[in-house]
Amino acid sequence: MECVIGLFKTECIRTTVFHPGPYRTLAEVEYATAGWVDWYNTTRLHSTLGMMTPVEYEQAHYAALIREPQPV
Repeated sequence: MECVIGLFKTECIRTTVFHPGPYRTLAEVEYATAGWVDWYNTTRLHSTLGMMTPVEYEQAHYAALIREPQPV
């Protein structure tokens, strides 16, 4: 978990990727956090997943389960 918190601080809080300037209210931090969480869970490429997004990997996983014959 500490690694994810570090990524969050580096990618969301200390940059202007998810927010154009300094945070002035808690609502701005919450909005930027929601954007980062959405990006982290759906569109980031992950080397452990074969440079796929988590969503693509999950879809491929379940598609493979459907294709495999089930034991009787």
